[in-house]
Amino acid sequence: MLAEYGPSGPAGGVKTWHIVREGAAVGLCGRELDMSAPQRDPGLWDRTPSLNCHTCGAVFLREAPYVPGEHEEGWPAS
Repeated sequence: MLAEYGPSGPAGGVKTWHIVREGAAVGLCGRELDMSAPQRDPGLWDRTPSLNCHTCGAVFLREAPYVPGEHEEGWPAS
């Protein structure tokens, strides 16, 4: 994930976290970002949900494969 700052720049803190492909400076939402901005592991997506880009999250979920072994057994209910 790559941070986007608000109008105050770094002094104002992170405005939004975007999901980016490795080495890219463009969020999955299409927003161009600054590669020098803070980065964090996408596994931390649930840490600050109010700061996450909804569109990046939606695109990521559409692209991520569903692996049944990673989910509770019995889902979906038959």
